[in-house]
This record gives sequence, structure tokens and C-alpha cells, in this order.
Amino acid sequence: VDYALLGPDGDLLGLPRHYRDPHHLAAFQRVLEDLPREEVFAQTGVQFLPINTLYQLVALREGNPGLLEAAQTFLMLPDLFHHWLCGAIAVEWTNASTTQLAQPHTRTWSEALLQRLGLPQRLFLPPVPPGTVLGPLRGEVARAVGQEILVVAPCTHDTASAVAAVPAEGDSWAYISSGTWSLVGLEQAQPVLSPQALAMNLTNEAGLDGTIRLLKNVMGLWLLQECRRSWGGRYSYAELTEMAEGAEPFRSLINPDDPRFLLSHEVAGPMPKRIQTYCQETGQPLPQSEAQIARTIYDSLALQYRRVVEGLEQLTGRPITRLHVVGGGAQIRLLCQLTADASGR
Repeated sequence: VDYALLGPDGDLLGLPRHYRDPHHLAAFQRVLEDLPREEVFAQTGVQFLPINTLYQLVALREGNPGLLEAAQTFLMLPDLFHHWLCGAIAVEWTNASTTQLAQPHTRTWSEALLQRLGLPQRLFLPPVPPGTVLGPLRGEVARAVGQEILVVAPCTHDTASAVAAVPAEGDSWAYISSGTWSLVGLEQAQPVLSPQALAMNLTNEAGLDGTIRLLKNVMGLWLLQECRRSWGGRYSYAELTEMAEGAEPFRSLINPDDPRFLLSHEVAGPMPKRIQTYCQETGQPLPQSEAQIARTIYDSLALQYRRVVEGLEQLTGRPITRLHVVGGGAQIRLLCQLTADASGR
């Protein structure tokens, strides 16, 4: 969801911000006060998260309008790297589709929404599909790597590439792209823009070959990453998993998608403390040890995956009998087994 702006000479204007920077949280609230969720969802089919590009750009328009006026081109971050590699200026569609500024049916930017938000339409190039040949490496890059090769736009949204790699057959499967975020969803032929999809806060993101990834973001292993950082990195992920295996199951649970868990340690304080506070507020035993906290995270994620999969099944009428886990989280056997047990799949 992060972006870059280029000036008329193709140079980067300012440094991109990270989506966990809290500078756009207020813009999220203001936009939703001004625009009905139903209208935004009908235009974009994208779930409502404060990290979305839409709110980042509105925050920029309000906080630094001069930068927006000076810009000539909007790029997502993968597009920026392509530009640096080969000089091409192009926006790839799978990532553009996640901005909450694009229309899934037409695969173009929503001019009506850009106008309502006061964002200059001139910045937004027509998106190109994955597989587009962007051109050869710049001369200086080719010399540095010792060969001349073509730069081809992949599915630049990492989940789109991950889902394209799922070794699945038929249509009775769902995927969990398990990493810092967990993306839980189905591959569809068409976007689902129903009131039920809006109520479930689902998203329709573009995939390979014109497919749609109907999915929901779950906070994912960010929870464990931030806990590990608070503990000084003294445990490996394998050690944390082994510790969690020995802890009492389902002793304490959190809603992984509670907004308090979104921001980083520097902004919101240590993640273990946030987890303990959630448990205290909800009348549960406090997880005290590292093992108990890790187990709380794993149990809570497995139950959240089950909830999302059951919701997708009900929404689409499509029986889901198998879950494919891809990404770094696939290495955590305990989490995969908990997910299978909790979901009955």
C-alpha cells in the first residue's frame, strides 16, 4: 500500500512513508466521516484499513499539499524499483488494485473517487497487467550486474504472486499467505461487492490472469515478530514455537485484528504488554511467560483463520475442504496444525 511520487524529471520527491507510520490514522477517520463506506466499497471493493494508500494520500494532501502539486507521477514501491532498474514508468495492476482507489471491474483508477478526495488525476497512469515487459536494464545497472536482461513486471503485490504459486486444483480450497500479515482468501473469477462482503470487511484484489483474490487481512505473525523484538531477539522462531507447544492451550485469546496491535513498538509500546492489557480488559488470565504469550498468539490466529474461512464459505456458497498455507508461516508446524484442528480442514 506504500507509494512514491516522481517529479517532472523522473526523480523521487521526498521519502516514502511506511504504512505503520501513524500520520494517516486521522485521515482514515475523516474520510469515513465524509464518504459513506458503501460508496467507497462499490467503487473499489477493498476492505477498510487505515494503512490503505487512499488515506496515506489524503494525509499528504492535508499535511503537505505542495508536494502533491509538484508531483507528476504516482508509483507503488515495486514500480519505483522497476523505474530505477530500467527507466520505465508504469504502475502494475495487482498492487494498484489494493490502494482503495481503483475499480476491480474496469481495472482502472476510480476517477469519481479521486475527484471526491481532491487527488490530482494526472498522477495516475493506466495500470499495466502482470507479465508486461518494461524494458532492458539501464546501462549503468546492466554494467554493474554484468549482463543485459529484460525487466518484466510480475504480480508486484506479494500475495498475488504467492497465490499464483499455490499448488491447488479445483475450487474447494482457500489459501493463507502467512507472514507478517496473514491473507486468508479464495481465488475468484469476479469481484464480490455485496453488502455481506462489505459487512465482513473483505477485499477484492487483483491476481494473475485476471483473477480476483477475495480475502481478509489478519494481523498475522507481526504479533510474534514484535514480541520477539521486545524480548531482545534472544529466541529464534523455532525456539518460540517449541516453547508455545509446551504451554497450556487456549488459556488466553486475543482478537488479532484489534487496532491496538497495528502500530510498531516505537509508537504503541511493547507488544507483550498490549497483549496482556487486552486479556486483562476481557477478563482472561494474563499470559505472563514468553511461552504463554507465543501460545496466545498461535491459538488466536488459528481461530481467526477459522472464522474468516467459514465466512468466505457462507458468502460464496463454495465448500472449502483444504487450506493451502504459503509464506514464512508455513514453516511453523504448530500453527499449521492448530489451523487444521480449529477449522476441521
